[in-house]
Amino acid sequence: MKQTELNIKKINAIKELHSFMGLPSPLNPLITIIDHSSTTSHKQPQNERLLLDFYNISIKRSFKGQLRYGKSHYDFDDGTMSFIAPNQIISIDSEQDRNADGWSLLFHSDLIRQYPLGKAIKNYGYFSYEVTEALHLSSEEEKIIEAIIQNIQKEIASRLDNFSQDVIVSNLELLLSYCNRFYSRQFITRKMATNDLLTNFENILAKYFTNDSDLTLPTVEKLANELNVSSSYLSDMLRSLTGQNTQQHIHEKIIDKAKEILTTTTLTASEIAYQLGFEYPQSFSKLFKSKTNLTPMEYRQSFN
Repeated sequence: MKQTELNIKKINAIKELHSFMGLPSPLNPLITIIDHSSTTSHKQPQNERLLLDFYNISIKRSFKGQLRYGKSHYDFDDGTMSFIAPNQIISIDSEQDRNADGWSLLFHSDLIRQYPLGKAIKNYGYFSYEVTEALHLSSEEEKIIEAIIQNIQKEIASRLDNFSQDVIVSNLELLLSYCNRFYSRQFITRKMATNDLLTNFENILAKYFTNDSDLTLPTVEKLANELNVSSSYLSDMLRSLTGQNTQQHIHEKIIDKAKEILTTTTLTASEIAYQLGFEYPQSFSKLFKSKTNLTPMEYRQSFN
C-alpha cells in the first residue's frame, strides 16, 4: 500500500505564524499570546504538519478534535497545560465545528538568548514530555497562571521601552517556576499512578541486575521506553518522589551489584566491569570511586 507523503510546513517566525493563522501582525516579533476562543480555526490539510521554531505553552479547554504531537493524540481536558519545545512536529486533526477555549503563549529563543533563562530553560524537563504527560491544573493554580499570562499580555501591548524585554522574561521565568511547582504537586497528588510507575520502574531496573551472567547496562532511554513514558518525565517523577533522577538510580544499582560481586568473588575490577556491561573498565572504576571514595580493590580490601 502506498504511503501518503506528509507535508511538513516549517514556521520560523511569530509573524509567519500569525499570517498562517489569518491573524493580524503580532505586537512583538519574538512573543505572542493567541486567544483560541476568539480565533477562527485554520482548516489544515489532512497530511499537513507544522514545525514551529519557537516554544509553545498552551492551556486548552472545551477542545473538539485532537492535537497530535510526536507519537500520540491527546484530548485536552479543562485546565490542561502542555509544553512544546522548538522544532517539534505538531498537527491538529481537522474537524468541523471545532471550538477551543484557551490560549497559547509562543516565544522565540532569541527573546531569552541573552538572559540566564536562555540556558536554564533546558532544565525545564516538561518541554520534552509527551502530551499524555501534560500538567493538570487545579482552579487555584490556573488562576495563578492566568494572572502571569495577563501580565505578559499587558507588557506585549504596552509601548516598547528599554525595560520591556526584561519584564517579559522575568514573567516567563516566574511562569516556568510555578509550572515546576505544580508538576511536583501532580507527581505527589496522583499517588496511585506515580506509585505504580515507581514500582514498575524498580522492578524493571532490578531485572537488569538479577542474572549472574554478563549484564547489559540499562540506559535512561531504555527504561523510559519500557515504561511508556518520556525520559524527562521519568527523571522528574523519580526526583520528586525519591530525590534521585533515573541516571542516579541506575548508578546506585550498579554500585550495589558491584559491591556484591567484590565481596563474594575474586574477580578483578576489569572482569567485574565487563560482567556489569561496561565497555571500558576505567569507566566502571571511575564511577565506583566517585560513589564510594574507594577504588573497587580498596573496597574489597576493606573487608579483609
